[in-house]
Amino acid sequence: MRKVSAHIHVYGRVQGVFFRANMKKVADTLGLSGWVRNLPDGSVEAYAEGPEESVKKLVEWCHTGPPAARVERVDVEWGQYTGLPSGFKVRWS
Repeated sequence: MRKVSAHIHVYGRVQGVFFRANMKKVADTLGLSGWVRNLPDGSVEAYAEGPEESVKKLVEWCHTGPPAARVERVDVEWGQYTGLPSGFKVRWS
């Protein structure tokens, strides 16, 4: 099974709608490692690693997000797997 990484930026109404908490739940369910955080410009940034199909599912989820979110755009930079420690974290800065 091929492992990959994805650096994700999500734009729209994605702060104050539990985007980070829900993304963590999805990533945990998929067994991914990485992190998610809010950025000062109102977007959400995330980095995820794991099996390619699982990372693709997380990216797909980002296009919708939680019910209160209004996603306008998702940018993804695919990369090589680096072997982050297990777990997906919500970062506060």
